[in-house]
Amino acid sequence: MQEIYHALVLNMHQPPSNLDYLLDHHEWEAREILFAYDRMPRALWDYQDIARVHLSLSGTLLETLSNPAFQERVYGIVDCGKVLWHLQNESLFEILGTGYYHPVMALIPEADWDEQIRRWQAIARHLFWRNRFNGFWPPEMGFDMRLIPHLKRAGYRYVMVDCEYVDPVDDMDWQELRYRPHIAEYGGEQMVIIVRDRELSDAQLSGMDYGWFYHELHERTKWCDFPPLVTTATDGDNGGWFRNVSEKSNFWTYFYHEALHEIRAGHSNMRPTFINEYLDRFGAHGQVTVRRGAWNTDAHHGWDFHQWQGSWAQRDTMVRVHDLSREFHAVVKTAARARDRDPELARVLDEAHWHLLRAETSCNFYWGDAWVHKSHSDLDSVAWHLGEARALLNTHGLPATPAEAPPETVASTETDALPEAAASTETDALPEAAASTETDALPEADAPPEAAAGTEHHPVR
Repeated sequence: MQEIYHALVLNMHQPPSNLDYLLDHHEWEAREILFAYDRMPRALWDYQDIARVHLSLSGTLLETLSNPAFQERVYGIVDCGKVLWHLQNESLFEILGTGYYHPVMALIPEADWDEQIRRWQAIARHLFWRNRFNGFWPPEMGFDMRLIPHLKRAGYRYVMVDCEYVDPVDDMDWQELRYRPHIAEYGGEQMVIIVRDRELSDAQLSGMDYGWFYHELHERTKWCDFPPLVTTATDGDNGGWFRNVSEKSNFWTYFYHEALHEIRAGHSNMRPTFINEYLDRFGAHGQVTVRRGAWNTDAHHGWDFHQWQGSWAQRDTMVRVHDLSREFHAVVKTAARARDRDPELARVLDEAHWHLLRAETSCNFYWGDAWVHKSHSDLDSVAWHLGEARALLNTHGLPATPAEAPPETVASTETDALPEAAASTETDALPEAAASTETDALPEADAPPEAAAGTEHHPVR
Protein backbone atom coordinates (compact mmCIF):
# COMPACT_ATOMS: atom_id res chain seq x y z
CA MET A 1 0.00 0.00 0.00
CA GLN A 2 1.34 3.41 -0.97
CA GLU A 3 2.58 5.64 1.84
CA ILE A 4 0.69 8.90 2.34
CA TYR A 5 2.85 11.71 3.66
CA HIS A 6 1.22 14.16 6.03
CA ALA A 7 2.58 17.64 6.81
CA LEU A 8 0.98 19.07 9.97
CA VAL A 9 1.30 22.87 10.09
CA LEU A 10 0.21 25.07 13.01
CA ASN A 11 0.20 28.85 13.23
CA MET A 12 0.66 30.47 16.67
CA HIS A 13 0.06 34.19 17.13
CA GLN A 14 -0.94 36.68 19.78
CA PRO A 15 -1.09 40.44 19.16
CA PRO A 16 1.18 42.77 21.15
CA SER A 17 0.26 42.81 24.86
CA ASN A 18 -2.81 40.63 24.28
CA LEU A 19 -1.79 37.91 26.72
CA ASP A 20 -1.13 40.52 29.42
CA TYR A 21 -4.57 41.99 28.78
CA LEU A 22 -6.23 38.59 28.98
CA LEU A 23 -4.43 37.80 32.23
CA ASP A 24 -5.88 41.00 33.68
CA HIS A 25 -9.43 40.61 32.36
CA HIS A 26 -9.99 37.00 31.20
CA GLU A 27 -7.45 34.95 33.10
CA TRP A 28 -8.78 31.49 32.22
CA GLU A 29 -8.61 32.24 28.51
CA ALA A 30 -4.99 33.34 28.89
CA ARG A 31 -4.26 30.14 30.82
CA GLU A 32 -5.84 28.00 28.09
CA ILE A 33 -3.63 29.65 25.47
CA LEU A 34 -0.49 29.20 27.54
CA PHE A 35 -1.43 25.58 28.30
CA ALA A 36 -1.81 25.02 24.53
CA TYR A 37 1.81 26.06 23.97
CA ASP A 38 3.10 24.05 26.93
CA ARG A 39 1.04 20.92 26.14
CA MET A 40 2.34 20.54 22.60
CA PRO A 41 5.95 19.41 23.22
CA ARG A 42 4.92 17.41 26.29
CA ALA A 43 2.38 15.47 24.22
CA LEU A 44 5.07 14.55 21.69
CA TRP A 45 8.06 13.60 23.83
CA ASP A 46 7.33 9.87 23.59
CA TYR A 47 6.92 10.03 19.79
CA GLN A 48 10.09 11.73 18.64
CA ASP A 49 10.73 8.91 16.18
CA ILE A 50 7.56 9.55 14.15
CA ALA A 51 5.84 12.81 15.16
CA ARG A 52 6.54 15.81 12.88
CA VAL A 53 5.06 19.29 13.35
CA HIS A 54 5.65 22.56 11.49
CA LEU A 55 5.22 25.68 13.62
CA SER A 56 4.83 29.30 12.68
CA LEU A 57 5.18 31.61 15.69
CA SER A 58 4.74 35.33 15.10
CA GLY A 59 7.40 37.77 16.21
CA THR A 60 5.04 39.39 18.70
CA LEU A 61 4.32 36.02 20.32
CA LEU A 62 8.03 35.18 20.52
CA GLU A 63 8.66 38.64 21.93
CA THR A 64 6.07 38.05 24.67
CA LEU A 65 7.19 34.53 25.58
CA SER A 66 10.85 35.61 25.80
CA ASN A 67 10.17 38.77 27.81
CA PRO A 68 11.61 38.30 31.35
CA ALA A 69 8.80 40.33 32.97
CA PHE A 70 6.13 38.21 31.25
CA GLN A 71 7.97 34.99 32.09
CA GLU A 72 8.02 35.97 35.75
CA ARG A 73 4.34 36.88 35.71
CA VAL A 74 3.18 33.51 34.35
CA TYR A 75 5.76 31.29 36.03
CA GLY A 76 3.10 29.64 38.19
CA ILE A 77 1.08 28.81 35.05
CA VAL A 78 3.77 27.72 32.57
CA ASP A 79 7.52 28.07 32.33
CA CYS A 80 7.92 30.06 29.10
CA GLY A 81 11.67 29.54 29.04
CA LYS A 82 11.19 25.77 29.01
CA VAL A 83 8.49 26.02 26.34
CA LEU A 84 10.86 27.89 24.04
CA TRP A 85 13.63 25.42 24.88
CA HIS A 86 11.45 22.42 24.02
CA LEU A 87 10.46 23.97 20.69
CA GLN A 88 14.12 23.87 19.67
CA ASN A 89 13.76 20.08 19.31
CA GLU A 90 14.46 19.59 15.60
CA SER A 91 13.33 15.98 15.70
CA LEU A 92 9.77 17.13 16.45
CA PHE A 93 9.47 20.69 15.18
CA GLU A 94 10.28 22.51 11.96
CA ILE A 95 10.03 26.27 12.58
CA LEU A 96 8.55 28.26 9.69
CA GLY A 97 9.43 31.87 9.01
CA THR A 98 6.73 34.54 8.96
CA GLY A 99 6.22 38.31 9.30
CA TYR A 100 7.27 39.74 12.66
CA TYR A 101 4.07 41.70 13.38
CA HIS A 102 1.82 39.16 11.62
CA PRO A 103 0.68 41.44 8.78
CA VAL A 104 -1.39 40.34 5.79
CA MET A 105 1.61 40.62 3.49
CA ALA A 106 -0.46 40.94 0.33
CA LEU A 107 -2.19 44.07 1.70
CA ILE A 108 0.63 46.05 3.30
CA PRO A 109 3.18 48.09 1.27
CA GLU A 110 5.75 45.98 -0.53
CA ALA A 111 8.43 48.35 0.77
CA ASP A 112 7.82 46.92 4.26
CA TRP A 113 7.90 43.22 3.38
CA ASP A 114 11.65 42.73 3.74
CA GLU A 115 11.79 44.31 7.20
CA GLN A 116 8.83 42.28 8.48
CA ILE A 117 10.68 39.17 7.25
CA ARG A 118 14.11 40.25 8.53
CA ARG A 119 12.97 41.20 12.03
CA TRP A 120 11.27 37.85 12.50
CA GLN A 121 14.45 36.06 11.42
CA ALA A 122 16.48 38.10 13.91
CA ILE A 123 14.44 37.08 16.96
CA ALA A 124 13.94 33.49 15.74
CA ARG A 125 17.68 32.94 15.19
CA HIS A 126 18.29 34.12 18.74
CA LEU A 127 15.58 31.99 20.38
CA PHE A 128 15.88 28.81 18.29
CA TRP A 129 19.65 28.73 17.81
CA ARG A 130 19.67 28.22 14.07
CA ASN A 131 20.46 30.34 11.04
CA ARG A 132 18.25 28.73 8.42
CA PHE A 133 14.48 28.45 8.18
CA ASN A 134 13.36 26.45 5.15
CA GLY A 135 9.68 27.35 4.88
CA PHE A 136 7.67 30.56 5.04
CA TRP A 137 4.17 30.99 6.46
CA PRO A 138 2.44 34.10 5.08
CA PRO A 139 0.31 35.40 7.98
CA GLU A 140 -3.38 34.62 7.34
CA MET A 141 -1.98 32.77 4.29
CA GLY A 142 -2.23 36.14 2.54
CA PHE A 143 -0.10 35.37 -0.52
CA ASP A 144 0.92 37.45 -3.51
CA MET A 145 3.27 36.23 -6.26
CA ARG A 146 5.35 39.37 -5.73
CA LEU A 147 6.50 37.82 -2.44
CA ILE A 148 8.62 35.24 -4.26
CA PRO A 149 11.74 37.37 -4.90
CA HIS A 150 11.61 38.70 -1.33
CA LEU A 151 11.41 35.18 0.13
CA LYS A 152 14.18 33.97 -2.14
CA ARG A 153 16.49 36.76 -0.97
CA ALA A 154 15.69 35.84 2.64
CA GLY A 155 16.82 32.24 2.01
CA TYR A 156 13.49 30.41 2.02
CA ARG A 157 13.01 27.21 0.03
CA TYR A 158 9.22 26.94 0.06
CA VAL A 159 6.08 28.90 0.92
CA MET A 160 2.65 27.74 2.12
CA VAL A 161 -0.41 28.69 0.04
CA ASP A 162 -4.09 27.76 0.13
CA CYS A 163 -5.32 25.25 -2.48
CA GLU A 164 -8.11 27.56 -3.66
CA TYR A 165 -5.68 29.87 -5.49
CA VAL A 166 -3.28 27.46 -7.21
CA ASP A 167 -3.56 27.15 -11.01
CA PRO A 168 -1.44 24.79 -13.14
CA VAL A 169 0.51 26.22 -16.05
CA ASP A 170 0.18 22.91 -17.93
CA ASP A 171 -2.42 20.16 -17.62
CA MET A 172 -2.48 18.63 -14.15
CA ASP A 173 -4.88 16.27 -12.40
CA TRP A 174 -6.78 17.49 -9.33
CA GLN A 175 -4.84 15.12 -7.07
CA GLU A 176 -1.49 16.21 -8.44
CA LEU A 177 -2.34 19.90 -8.14
CA ARG A 178 -3.31 19.56 -4.47
CA TYR A 179 -1.02 16.81 -3.17
CA ARG A 180 2.31 17.53 -4.78
CA PRO A 181 4.76 20.44 -4.32
CA HIS A 182 5.12 22.72 -7.34
CA ILE A 183 7.25 25.58 -8.64
CA ALA A 184 6.07 29.17 -9.12
CA GLU A 185 8.13 31.89 -10.76
CA TYR A 186 7.98 35.66 -10.44
CA GLY A 187 10.51 38.35 -11.26
CA GLY A 188 13.02 35.78 -12.48
CA GLU A 189 12.99 33.89 -9.15
CA GLN A 190 11.49 30.49 -8.40
CA MET A 191 9.94 29.20 -5.17
CA VAL A 192 8.52 25.83 -4.16
CA ILE A 193 4.77 26.03 -3.49
CA ILE A 194 3.29 23.81 -0.76
CA VAL A 195 -0.47 23.46 -1.13
CA ARG A 196 -2.78 23.45 1.88
CA ASP A 197 -5.85 21.20 1.70
CA ARG A 198 -8.62 23.56 2.78
CA GLU A 199 -11.32 21.02 3.62
CA LEU A 200 -9.09 18.76 5.72
CA SER A 201 -7.66 21.84 7.42
CA ASP A 202 -11.15 23.00 8.36
CA ALA A 203 -11.71 19.61 9.97
CA GLN A 204 -8.38 19.83 11.79
CA LEU A 205 -9.36 23.15 13.34
CA SER A 206 -12.87 22.20 14.42
CA GLY A 207 -12.18 18.67 15.65
CA MET A 208 -12.02 15.31 13.89
CA ASP A 209 -11.89 11.60 14.51
CA TYR A 210 -8.77 9.72 13.43
CA GLY A 211 -10.76 7.05 11.60
CA TRP A 212 -12.56 9.66 9.52
CA PHE A 213 -9.32 11.48 8.72
CA TYR A 214 -7.52 8.30 7.72
CA HIS A 215 -10.39 7.33 5.42
CA GLU A 216 -10.31 10.79 3.82
CA LEU A 217 -6.57 10.52 3.22
CA HIS A 218 -7.08 7.30 1.28
CA GLU A 219 -10.08 8.50 -0.70
CA ARG A 220 -8.39 11.74 -1.74
CA THR A 221 -5.07 10.18 -2.76
CA LYS A 222 -6.10 6.76 -4.16
CA TRP A 223 -5.52 7.83 -7.77
CA CYS A 224 -2.10 9.40 -7.11
CA ASP A 225 0.71 7.80 -9.13
CA PHE A 226 3.28 9.68 -7.03
CA PRO A 227 4.01 9.87 -3.27
CA PRO A 228 1.25 12.25 -2.09
CA LEU A 229 1.95 15.06 0.37
CA VAL A 230 -1.24 16.05 2.23
CA THR A 231 -0.81 19.34 4.09
CA THR A 232 -3.21 20.48 6.80
CA ALA A 233 -2.62 23.94 8.23
CA THR A 234 -4.58 25.81 10.90
CA ASP A 235 -4.16 27.95 13.96
CA GLY A 236 -2.77 25.93 16.85
CA ASP A 237 -3.78 28.10 19.81
CA ASN A 238 -7.39 28.97 18.94
CA GLY A 239 -10.62 27.05 19.38
CA GLY A 240 -11.64 24.53 21.98
CA TRP A 241 -10.06 21.64 20.05
CA PHE A 242 -6.54 22.98 20.66
CA ARG A 243 -7.20 24.80 23.96
CA ASN A 244 -9.30 22.16 25.72
CA VAL A 245 -7.51 20.84 28.81
CA SER A 246 -9.51 17.59 28.84
CA GLU A 247 -7.46 14.66 27.60
CA LYS A 248 -10.34 13.22 25.55
CA SER A 249 -11.32 16.53 23.95
CA ASN A 250 -7.98 17.75 22.64
CA PHE A 251 -6.22 17.56 19.28
CA TRP A 252 -3.01 16.09 20.68
CA THR A 253 -4.27 13.53 23.16
CA TYR A 254 -7.42 12.47 21.33
CA PHE A 255 -6.58 12.66 17.63
CA TYR A 256 -2.81 12.82 17.13
CA HIS A 257 -1.89 10.21 19.74
CA GLU A 258 -4.22 7.69 18.11
CA ALA A 259 -2.73 8.43 14.71
CA LEU A 260 0.78 7.86 16.06
CA HIS A 261 -0.25 4.68 17.89
CA GLU A 262 -1.69 3.21 14.67
CA ILE A 263 1.48 4.04 12.75
CA ARG A 264 3.66 2.37 15.38
CA ALA A 265 1.44 -0.69 15.37
CA GLY A 266 1.86 -1.02 11.60
CA HIS A 267 -1.85 -0.44 10.94
CA SER A 268 -1.44 2.85 9.06
CA ASN A 269 0.41 3.99 5.94
CA MET A 270 0.11 7.65 6.99
CA ARG A 271 3.62 9.06 7.40
CA PRO A 272 4.11 12.34 9.29
CA THR A 273 6.90 14.23 7.52
CA PHE A 274 8.80 17.47 7.46
CA ILE A 275 8.20 19.24 4.17
CA ASN A 276 11.90 19.83 3.71
CA GLU A 277 12.63 16.10 4.02
CA TYR A 278 9.86 15.28 1.54
CA LEU A 279 11.38 17.76 -0.94
CA ASP A 280 14.82 16.21 -0.49
CA ARG A 281 13.41 12.78 -1.34
CA PHE A 282 10.80 13.52 -3.99
CA GLY A 283 11.35 17.08 -5.18
CA ALA A 284 8.77 19.50 -6.63
CA HIS A 285 7.04 18.94 -9.96
CA GLY A 286 5.07 21.11 -12.35
CA GLN A 287 4.81 24.86 -12.68
CA VAL A 288 1.89 26.78 -11.19
CA THR A 289 0.69 30.31 -10.65
CA VAL A 290 -0.98 31.45 -7.44
CA ARG A 291 -3.81 33.95 -7.39
CA ARG A 292 -3.79 36.63 -4.73
CA GLY A 293 -5.81 35.64 -1.65
CA ALA A 294 -5.92 34.52 1.99
CA TRP A 295 -7.27 31.50 3.82
CA ASN A 296 -10.93 31.20 4.71
CA THR A 297 -12.20 32.80 7.91
CA ASP A 298 -15.47 32.44 9.81
CA ALA A 299 -17.83 33.64 7.09
CA HIS A 300 -15.54 34.72 4.26
CA HIS A 301 -13.81 32.80 1.51
CA GLY A 302 -10.56 34.79 1.58
CA TRP A 303 -10.11 35.70 -2.07
CA ASP A 304 -11.13 39.35 -1.52
CA PHE A 305 -9.52 39.76 1.93
CA HIS A 306 -12.98 40.82 3.12
CA GLN A 307 -12.18 39.94 6.74
CA TRP A 308 -9.44 42.59 6.79
CA GLN A 309 -10.84 45.24 4.45
CA GLY A 310 -14.59 44.76 4.35
CA SER A 311 -15.45 48.13 5.91
CA TRP A 312 -14.51 51.66 4.98
CA ALA A 313 -12.79 52.11 8.34
CA GLN A 314 -10.55 49.12 7.60
CA ARG A 315 -9.85 50.30 4.06
CA ASP A 316 -9.18 53.90 5.07
CA THR A 317 -6.78 52.74 7.77
CA MET A 318 -4.86 50.65 5.25
CA VAL A 319 -4.73 53.67 2.95
CA ARG A 320 -3.08 55.60 5.77
CA VAL A 321 -0.61 52.75 6.29
CA HIS A 322 0.42 53.01 2.65
CA ASP A 323 0.66 56.80 2.75
CA LEU A 324 2.85 56.92 5.85
CA SER A 325 4.99 54.03 4.65
CA ARG A 326 5.69 55.97 1.46
CA GLU A 327 6.56 59.08 3.48
CA PHE A 328 8.80 57.09 5.82
CA HIS A 329 10.84 55.56 3.02
CA ALA A 330 11.19 58.97 1.33
CA VAL A 331 12.61 60.46 4.54
CA VAL A 332 14.95 57.46 4.96
CA LYS A 333 16.29 58.05 1.45
CA THR A 334 16.97 61.65 2.26
CA ALA A 335 18.69 60.68 5.51
CA ALA A 336 20.95 58.31 3.58
CA ARG A 337 22.38 61.34 1.75
CA ALA A 338 23.57 62.95 4.99
CA ARG A 339 27.37 62.94 5.21
CA ASP A 340 27.47 62.54 9.00
CA ARG A 341 25.34 60.01 10.84
CA ASP A 342 23.20 61.77 13.41
CA PRO A 343 22.42 59.36 16.29
CA GLU A 344 19.29 61.31 17.21
CA LEU A 345 18.03 61.07 13.63
CA ALA A 346 18.73 57.33 13.69
CA ARG A 347 16.77 56.95 16.93
CA VAL A 348 13.79 58.92 15.60
CA LEU A 349 13.69 56.88 12.39
CA ASP A 350 13.94 53.63 14.34
CA GLU A 351 10.95 54.69 16.44
CA ALA A 352 8.94 55.60 13.36
CA HIS A 353 9.86 52.33 11.67
CA TRP A 354 8.73 49.84 14.29
CA HIS A 355 5.52 51.78 14.94
CA LEU A 356 4.82 51.60 11.19
CA LEU A 357 5.43 47.85 11.10
CA ARG A 358 3.29 47.24 14.18
CA ALA A 359 0.46 49.30 12.68
CA GLU A 360 0.31 46.63 9.94
CA THR A 361 -0.64 43.82 12.38
CA SER A 362 -3.44 41.74 10.88
CA CYS A 363 -5.43 41.70 14.13
CA ASN A 364 -5.90 45.47 13.90
CA PHE A 365 -7.96 44.84 10.78
CA TYR A 366 -9.43 41.39 11.48
CA TRP A 367 -12.05 42.56 13.99
CA GLY A 368 -13.89 44.93 11.64
CA ASP A 369 -13.76 48.46 13.05
CA ALA A 370 -13.13 47.43 16.68
CA TRP A 371 -9.31 47.40 16.56
CA VAL A 372 -8.44 49.85 13.78
CA HIS A 373 -7.81 52.49 16.44
CA LYS A 374 -4.72 50.48 17.43
CA SER A 375 -3.25 51.00 13.96
CA HIS A 376 -4.07 54.70 14.07
CA SER A 377 -2.35 55.02 17.46
CA ASP A 378 0.86 53.64 15.97
CA LEU A 379 0.44 55.66 12.78
CA ASP A 380 0.05 58.85 14.83
CA SER A 381 3.43 58.04 16.37
CA VAL A 382 4.91 57.45 12.92
CA ALA A 383 3.67 60.83 11.71
CA TRP A 384 5.06 62.58 14.81
CA HIS A 385 8.49 60.96 14.51
CA LEU A 386 8.64 61.75 10.79
CA GLY A 387 8.03 65.38 11.68
CA GLU A 388 10.95 65.22 14.11
CA ALA A 389 13.12 63.57 11.46
CA ARG A 390 12.36 66.29 8.94
CA ALA A 391 13.30 68.96 11.45
CA LEU A 392 16.63 67.22 12.08
CA LEU A 393 17.26 66.85 8.36
CA ASN A 394 16.65 70.56 7.89
CA THR A 395 19.50 71.26 10.32
CA HIS A 396 21.72 69.27 7.94
CA GLY A 397 20.49 71.29 4.97
CA LEU A 398 18.51 68.33 3.65
CA PRO A 399 14.83 69.27 3.56
CA ALA A 400 12.55 66.23 3.53
CA THR A 401 8.89 66.64 2.69
CA PRO A 402 6.18 64.17 1.65
CA ALA A 403 6.40 65.68 -1.83
CA GLU A 404 9.63 63.75 -2.36
CA ALA A 405 7.68 60.51 -2.54
CA PRO A 406 6.31 59.82 -6.04
CA PRO A 407 2.61 59.00 -6.10
CA GLU A 408 1.96 55.33 -6.77
CA THR A 409 -1.05 53.10 -6.68
CA VAL A 410 -1.27 49.79 -4.95
CA ALA A 411 0.45 47.13 -7.01
CA SER A 412 -2.24 44.53 -7.04
CA THR A 413 -3.85 42.06 -9.37
CA GLU A 414 -7.14 42.63 -7.59
CA THR A 415 -8.84 45.83 -8.69
CA ASP A 416 -10.84 46.13 -5.49
CA ALA A 417 -8.12 45.14 -3.03
CA LEU A 418 -7.79 48.69 -1.71
CA PRO A 419 -8.90 52.15 -2.67
CA GLU A 420 -6.26 53.96 -4.74
CA ALA A 421 -4.10 54.48 -1.75
CA ALA A 422 -0.62 54.65 -3.20
CA ALA A 423 1.27 51.64 -1.95
CA SER A 424 5.00 52.03 -2.41
CA THR A 425 6.81 49.17 -4.10
CA GLU A 426 10.19 50.64 -3.23
CA THR A 427 12.50 47.99 -1.81
CA ASP A 428 15.78 49.90 -1.53
CA ALA A 429 17.84 48.91 1.47
CA LEU A 430 17.35 51.12 4.49
CA PRO A 431 20.29 52.99 5.94
CA GLU A 432 21.76 51.39 9.01
CA ALA A 433 20.09 53.96 11.22
CA ALA A 434 16.62 52.82 10.28
CA ALA A 435 17.23 49.09 9.97
CA SER A 436 17.20 48.23 13.65
CA THR A 437 17.01 44.60 14.73
CA GLU A 438 16.04 45.57 18.25
CA THR A 439 13.14 43.42 19.36
CA ASP A 440 13.01 43.81 23.11
CA ALA A 441 11.73 46.46 25.45
CA LEU A 442 9.05 47.66 23.05
CA PRO A 443 6.37 49.92 24.49
CA GLU A 444 3.11 48.13 25.19
CA ALA A 445 0.24 48.39 22.76
CA ASP A 446 -3.05 49.90 23.85
CA ALA A 447 -5.34 47.45 25.59
CA PRO A 448 -7.85 45.80 23.26
CA PRO A 449 -11.36 47.27 23.34
CA GLU A 450 -13.83 45.52 25.60
CA ALA A 451 -15.88 44.53 22.57
CA ALA A 452 -13.03 42.35 21.30
CA ALA A 453 -11.60 41.23 24.61
CA GLY A 454 -11.96 37.63 25.60
CA THR A 455 -12.70 36.47 22.07
CA GLU A 456 -10.41 34.16 20.17
CA HIS A 457 -8.14 35.76 17.65
CA HIS A 458 -9.51 33.69 14.76
CA PRO A 459 -12.60 31.78 15.85
CA VAL A 460 -13.11 29.51 12.84
CA ARG A 461 -11.37 28.73 9.59
